Order: sequence, then structure tokens, then C-alpha cells
Amino acid sequence: MKRWCCGLLPLAFAVPAAAQQVATSAELRAALAAAAPGAVVAVAPGTYDSLHVAEVHGAAGKPIVVRAADPKSRPGFRGQVHFADVSHFELHGLEFTGSATNGLNIDDGGTPASPSHHVVLRDLHVHDSGGGGNHDGIKLSGVDDFRIELCTVERWGRNGSAVDMVGCRRGLVLDCTFRDREQDAAATGVQMKGGTRDVTLRGCRFEHAGQRAVNLGGSTGLDYFRPRPEGFEAKDLVVEGCTFLGSLAPLAFVGCDGAVVRHNTFWRPGKWVLRILQETREPGFVPCRGGVFTDNLVVVNGLDASVNIGPDTAAESFSFARNFWFRDDGPQRAPQLPVSEAKPAGGADPRFVDVAKGDLRLQPGSPAKAHGATSLAVSKQPPAKR
Repeated sequence: MKRWCCGLLPLAFAVPAAAQQVATSAELRAALAAAAPGAVVAVAPGTYDSLHVAEVHGAAGKPIVVRAADPKSRPGFRGQVHFADVSHFELHGLEFTGSATNGLNIDDGGTPASPSHHVVLRDLHVHDSGGGGNHDGIKLSGVDDFRIELCTVERWGRNGSAVDMVGCRRGLVLDCTFRDREQDAAATGVQMKGGTRDVTLRGCRFEHAGQRAVNLGGSTGLDYFRPRPEGFEAKDLVVEGCTFLGSLAPLAFVGCDGAVVRHNTFWRPGKWVLRILQETREPGFVPCRGGVFTDNLVVVNGLDASVNIGPDTAAESFSFARNFWFRDDGPQRAPQLPVSEAKPAGGADPRFVDVAKGDLRLQPGSPAKAHGATSLAVSKQPPAKR
């Protein structure tokens, strides 16, 4: 079957006017079991049980869509919802909460050679899932050509992630919000590991979203790589136009073979601006290398802007250029980087619209107007195509 890049997915989806209405968990299961390509299942307001469904397949141009019947009243799923081995499949306007483990789980059904694909998650609210373990808000394992947009994920498992991707390819996470708490923070916000590649995060907001708000790579047991280990935890990732508030380290490159981080705003990280680490040291794995950090706006408080470098990495292969650095509580100091930066900027108040309210847009005339999340739209660099 010929597959297309998820960058071709439209922002709005043409669906038939008629939709099958369901109002109970049993009706929803039956509707999905019988759904043909192009089917739309409209879920009535109310509370639904946990759900496990496999083998739901739409077709190119004819996805199977599960959506809220009333966009103003989300149907709520209380407990884990798991979709296995799906394709051309979309979820719109639903709520997932109260799961003891993962809130929403989509995977390849345990067959890494045949991943789920062409999956769209749009306008979902996933919150208060998991406990103290490795429990995620959204878990994707073996999912290709996917898009997550306009979703909000809040308060997931303490050793888990808001979105955890294992062996996922060709994805876009767009205009989403990830929100945790400052105390007893979760492990990570968005994590891409286990062979994940060609994924872009764009225009997202991270509010104290775990100790590492974005983990570009990670640590994965060899048996869990999809479809198989290829010598990297993650490869060819992009983070652009995003805003980060807090986190111990808002960004970590971990066993990642190439990632671009550009035109983002980082406000008061707890300890480090970014980390360069190697956690998977199996034979044949490349050292963490080839990271690019450009045109970002970094504001620190009570610490020097710094990079934490772990052993067995190729930190010398990273590049830094045109970033704006500002310490808002004391004398300005040059950031501590593993290599020299090309054309660094900073040293002046970037003049945010309203820091107290979390509005980190820049005022007119800001000296940092060419840097940070709000500069992506006016940059000569086009957004990454995904």
C-alpha cells in the first residue's frame, strides 16, 4: 500500500453529513467492529468505560472518525482506551481521564513489521492518568504517518510522559499544550525514543511539563525497538516555535542522531537549558550527535545558562547559532556551551507581553524579535515539512 507523508493531512476533514450515533460503550464497540472506510461514529455526551479495540481500518481519503457528537460537551472515557493495529483512523473532541495506567494507547498490536498508520488525534483532553509508575497520557508504539493537534495533556504518571513515542515515524505534534506541576514533577513531557524518526513538534506549549519537557531520544530495551534497533534512539527530529515554562531541563538530547531545535522560547529552566546524554550504550549505537540549537530565546533566573554534557556523547558535533540569552536576576554571563556559538545575541530584557500571566509573546520593538517562538512565522526558514 502506498503511504503518504502526514504533512499532507488537511487541518479540516470532509466527512459525510450522516454519522452513526452511539451513547453506550457497547454501542461504540459494535460501531467500530462494523465500521467501513469513511464511517463517522458520533459519541454522545456522557461517561464511557475503558475500551480495547483492534483492527479498525479506513482507507486513503476515507478515514474512520470517532468524534464528539456535541463539540461543546466532550464524552469522557474513565479508564484506559487502547486501539491496536489501526489505519486511517481519527479521534476528535474526546476526553480521557482516570486511567490507572496510560490514558490513551495506540500501537501496532505487537507486530512491529506492520505498524498502525495514518492516525489523527485532534482536540483531545487527556488528564489525570496514571500513578507513580511509567504511565503516559498518550502512548504511541509503532505508529507511522500520524498527527496530534490542538490536544491538551495534563498530569500523567510520575515516571511517564505526556506523550511517549516508541518506534514512531513521520509525525507532527502541532499546537498542543502539555501541563504538569512544579513539585513532584513527572519524568518527561514529550518523549521520542525506541527508533522514532522524522517527527516534528511545532507551536506547542510546555508548562512545567516534567523534569525533561522534551526528550529527544531516551532509553529503550532492545526488544521494544520498532521495527528493530538501527543504532539510534531517535533520528531527524525537529522542535520549532514552541514555548517552555520551567522544567528541570526543558530539553534533552538522549542518544539522538540529529535533531534541530529552533525558534523556541525557554523561560526559567530549573537547572539546565538543555542536556546532551547517552543512556543506551549497546554495541552499534551512535553517540548522541548532530544536534542543532539556533534562533532560540532563553531566559534564566538564578543560574548560568548552561548545557549538561554526559559521558559517551559527541557533544563537539553540536552547533549553536543566533540564540538570544538573558539572565533576568543578575549580571549577564555568557552561556556554557560545548562549542563556540555563531553570532550569539542577548543581554537585554526581551520585553514579554505579560510574564505574570504566562504570556511570553514579545512586545513591539523587543530586542529579541528575531528569536524565540514568535519569530518562527517571520523567519526565512520554512517550517519543517511533515
